[in-house]
Amino acid sequence: MVEATQIKEHAEVIGADGVHVGTVDHIDGRRIKLTKRDSGDGSHKGHHHYIDLGLVADIEGDKVRLSANADVAVMLEEEGSGAER
Repeated sequence: MVEATQIKEHAEVIGADGVHVGTVDHIDGRRIKLTKRDSGDGSHKGHHHYIDLGLVADIEGDKVRLSANADVAVMLEEEGSGAER
């Protein structure tokens, strides 16, 4: 298991397949809060999304590699309300 303190703000989050999932805003408890910039389109636009730290397989410099492919990781994201910082 990786240490949350190793994850840097603005690090790229990528799936096991190397596909971009998001960019780290900061660590929030046991989750990675992604930047709003990577929130997607439609009803997801403008909301932060979260990735559980349990999905992190490795940290490679400024990249956080997940144990799931990007398409699966996106389905496992939790959506936050628009009221967060």
